[in-house]
Amino acid sequence: MKTHRDTAIQYARDHRSRFLEDVKDFLSIPSISTDPRHKADIQRAAEWVAQRLRELGAQDVAIMPTEGHPVVYGVIPATRSDAPTVLMYGHYDVQPPDPLDLWESPPFEPEVRGENLYARGAADMKGQIMAVLAAIESLLQSGEMPVTMKFLIEGEEEIGSRHLPSFLKAHKDLFACDFSLNADSGILGPDLPAITYALRGLAAFELRVYGPDHDLHSGIYGGVVHNPANALAALIAGMQDAHGRITLPGFYDRVRSLDEAERQELARLPIDETFWLKQTGVPALYGEPEFSPVERASLRPTLDVNGLHAGFSGEGIKTIIPSMATAKISSRLVPDQDPEEVYEQMKQYLEEHAPPTIRWELDYLAGAYPVIMDLNTPWMQALVDAMTRVWGKRPYFKPEGATVPIVGFMQRLLEVDSLMVGFILPDANLHAPNEKLHLPTWYRGIETYIHFLCNLGTS
Repeated sequence: MKTHRDTAIQYARDHRSRFLEDVKDFLSIPSISTDPRHKADIQRAAEWVAQRLRELGAQDVAIMPTEGHPVVYGVIPATRSDAPTVLMYGHYDVQPPDPLDLWESPPFEPEVRGENLYARGAADMKGQIMAVLAAIESLLQSGEMPVTMKFLIEGEEEIGSRHLPSFLKAHKDLFACDFSLNADSGILGPDLPAITYALRGLAAFELRVYGPDHDLHSGIYGGVVHNPANALAALIAGMQDAHGRITLPGFYDRVRSLDEAERQELARLPIDETFWLKQTGVPALYGEPEFSPVERASLRPTLDVNGLHAGFSGEGIKTIIPSMATAKISSRLVPDQDPEEVYEQMKQYLEEHAPPTIRWELDYLAGAYPVIMDLNTPWMQALVDAMTRVWGKRPYFKPEGATVPIVGFMQRLLEVDSLMVGFILPDANLHAPNEKLHLPTWYRGIETYIHFLCNLGTS
């Protein structure tokens, strides 16, 4: 006799083609959150999600305003009154598609080539949202909903979820749950299932260095006026030593040490130096020599220049001393660092090292807390079982070097932990041209969510 679980799995397999058409429809909306010209598209994407929830039978569906882009809310009750409540988090906004000339097909005209679906947002994260919704549809069509699902689908993740903390504070009771399911994650390869258990945080700044009150002729004033671009370069260079160790005062005071058990678990991951070289195309790796590449990329803090601007950068030459120079700088943080403390450390470094020949300003642009998950919760064990059923092997536990601000926000504002589980692959071209979703893995992801939700309903 077929179980509810079996019936849902079969439904998902029978409806793969329609699920694919649904995600294509969603991907055709250019919901670029950072560009005001796409405000109408943001609203259209929010309405698309809300309508999809209504079609699933969700109750209390609402497009809720924030100080920025809206949040979509809805709830699907469980069949049993004592079932756990899961808050599904996602974001319907996407990155800009530039540079457009590097796309092999238009970024908002989804196209299947081989085993991949290409479009902006295919992996990050409209395809991920649709995998969860496809699993829920399969369960509902099979006669039972094993958990209560709440939905929080926002439109500002790609610009730092800047208005979400105040929104969550104002609606804390509405989003009460046992834990959050965050599908904004991935696995190690088509046959390498993995669960993300840690995320780095973020502290982002803009540093401006000023010199003369206007651009100067470098032949007349060179040698007597300190060039702000030179000064900025020197300040940035001094923020790290030759091996990438960060020199901001007190920067490592809160950094949690890696214990031997954790380092052994990380060593199990099928990620070696060759992996990093292949993924990046660099001639050699860089960083703290006492830590492995996977440790450096996930559980060690970083400091990176994301952008520089000074003076003339057009074709040819223009011999000036610019009046100012700017840098965008970000630091990835690890437990138990605090982004606001890192901002103060950056200011202290500048106060101690900036020469008297220039003046500077530092703006705090964004911050997010690092997080680490408990591997022994019932939710985590239900997920491990689900992935093992689908892949036929126990998943790896991997820390993630990137930042997902909402996970830290939920931990502090809603007092709940998140499960990070998604099914994109390392070569998905996130934030880059030709972003793609590997469809065979996506279909396995839908089945994993079905098993996971069934496990929760019977645990």
